[in-house]
Amino acid sequence: MTNIILLGPPGAGKGTQAARLVEKRDMIQLSTGDMLRAARTSGTEMGKLVAGVMDRGELVTDEIVIGLIREKLEGEEKGGFIFDGFPRTLAQADALEALMAEMGKTLDCAIELKVNDEVLVDRIVGRARDAAAAGQPVRADDNEESLKIRLMEYYKKTSPLLGYYYAKGKLQAVDGLAEMDAVENSIAALLDA
Repeated sequence: MTNIILLGPPGAGKGTQAARLVEKRDMIQLSTGDMLRAARTSGTEMGKLVAGVMDRGELVTDEIVIGLIREKLEGEEKGGFIFDGFPRTLAQADALEALMAEMGKTLDCAIELKVNDEVLVDRIVGRARDAAAAGQPVRADDNEESLKIRLMEYYKKTSPLLGYYYAKGKLQAVDGLAEMDAVENSIAALLDA
């Protein structure tokens, strides 16, 4: 069983690679966005708490997110866990580490999908253009202006995690701009080492 974090800016391919790890290694993807949406409609006590916060238009606290992660970590483990979109801040990283230690679990590595921002912006804008041309839905934030705002937020809040996990000897990096299969193979090589 392997527990990992996927790090990288918006559009780097974290969700794509997480889905491949779920399929090929029977890992469980813990995407905070998905967990919040599922909790909101679950009817559980935690779900009612999440729904109330979201209905008031407030941000869900780190404590609530950690509570949702705790619920998932207490369930079936399969091939391990992939943290996708969490942690985003140093405080969340500390909270996750404390939770995992309390539960007798460890984080095996944090994998950074390294990208060039200009190429990434071109990739996302192109993806949106291609989807629109094919008559497929386009994410509202798949445009240059929104992506640059999201990148700034990533660099302000999330990129400090690279140093955090490097100092703990957990950080590994792969070329996030390579072809999807090549990125998948690079991640597999890290996990199999």
